[in-house]
Amino acid sequence: MHIAFLTPEYPHQNLKASAGLGTSIRNLAEGLSVQKIQVTVFVYDQQKDVIFNHQGITIHSVAKRKFKFGGWFLYRNFLQRYINKFIKEDKIDILEAPDWTGITAFSSFECPLIIRLHGSDGYFCNLENRPQKAKNRLFEKSALRKADYIISVSKFCADLTKIIFSVKHEIKVIPNGVDTTIFTPNNKLEADYQLLYFGSIIRKKGVLELAQIVNLVFTREPKAHLVLAGADVIDIFTQRSTRELFSQEIEPQYQKRIFFKETLPYNEINDEIAKASVIVLPSFAEAMPMTWIEAMSMQKALVTSDIGWANELMIDGETGFTVDPKNHSEYADRILELLQDCALRKKMGAAARKRVEAKFDMKHVVDQNILFYKKVIQG
Repeated sequence: MHIAFLTPEYPHQNLKASAGLGTSIRNLAEGLSVQKIQVTVFVYDQQKDVIFNHQGITIHSVAKRKFKFGGWFLYRNFLQRYINKFIKEDKIDILEAPDWTGITAFSSFECPLIIRLHGSDGYFCNLENRPQKAKNRLFEKSALRKADYIISVSKFCADLTKIIFSVKHEIKVIPNGVDTTIFTPNNKLEADYQLLYFGSIIRKKGVLELAQIVNLVFTREPKAHLVLAGADVIDIFTQRSTRELFSQEIEPQYQKRIFFKETLPYNEINDEIAKASVIVLPSFAEAMPMTWIEAMSMQKALVTSDIGWANELMIDGETGFTVDPKNHSEYADRILELLQDCALRKKMGAAARKRVEAKFDMKHVVDQNILFYKKVIQG
């Protein structure tokens, strides 16, 4: 069996920076490779053309092309021809691509195409209650319509995508997974009263709500402080730095209790999670967030949002707390409850780890994907 992935991001030093999408694809690719399945990854919109091998996986860095006219179509056409060449030469059985901006729109491939729903632009626009660009909607709808099969990382994402794009396909739900032998508990590093947010510094992740929440936390707990680890993103509504918008919302007397860190290398994020007393992730827009799964795997108690996908991952009051991010007072109350009760943190952290081992361990997730791939190949 030979599985290929087409993606705009993949975590590797030779490629552009990657976020949760790339991490989830890398986890699956490496899990498949461990099971002796041949894997190729085509990473588009990169800085240069190069093919290399990493941990048994063949990676194609495909440079972004510039065209005077019709670049959106001509680049897709180039990718189609490039990938089809290797489908034939390397006997690729399945090509998988994400739903984001519909990169496979108007393309035809020499093997079955699976679209995996990680959250399309249309999906996130819907969650954020903002209009989607007509071009992106056209691409995403076309890609979904032409897919031979569709997988979603959460039932919530599958159901909402069906509504948004009038999808007729049956959608198989297989969640993201994490290697629980890498994301393991390390209580020795835990720092007292340290809160951690990690991920992109962006409005849709609830960062601006978090500013209001921690103001309330700091008022009642003088020892509490917050670390934010992630890349700053220009705000879609104001065209300003989201980090600056966040800082403006923090009361002047609490500014020194906020610590920003840039995007951390993948091998360093474990230590940052381990240092935290409580993980705070008040996102408004996710499909099946890798950050949540990673923190849970490291036996951390979380306070997250309570929207859609959260109910497929978290168990409120057991693995942590799920709260409406707009309810600043209740969110702050739940953070304080965990900060001030070490026994409760440990109990919820242990439950979170247990849930990941049962539902989101990479071994289980890989097995589900292999079973699905075999059915696709058999037709």
